[in-house]
Amino acid sequence: MSRLDERRVHGLRVAIDRDLCVGFGDCVEEAPDAFRLDDANVAVFVGPAAVDRAALLRACDACPVDAITVYDETGTQIVP
Repeated sequence: MSRLDERRVHGLRVAIDRDLCVGFGDCVEEAPDAFRLDDANVAVFVGPAAVDRAALLRACDACPVDAITVYDETGTQIVP
């Protein structure tokens, strides 16, 4: 069973799959105000509302292992 951490922000549902994340940190590089790597080198939310929607989407889409999934207001998956 996967460990998901979800947040709703900017009308989006953003989910980090902590089992898939391998700590590349691309999301952190794109949006350090939204994400950080924890002590286990896994992405966690910091303040995703602190960045605009476009920056948040770029950061989520930057994940090379697709550990971050984003759904729009209708529930349609838009990232990856």
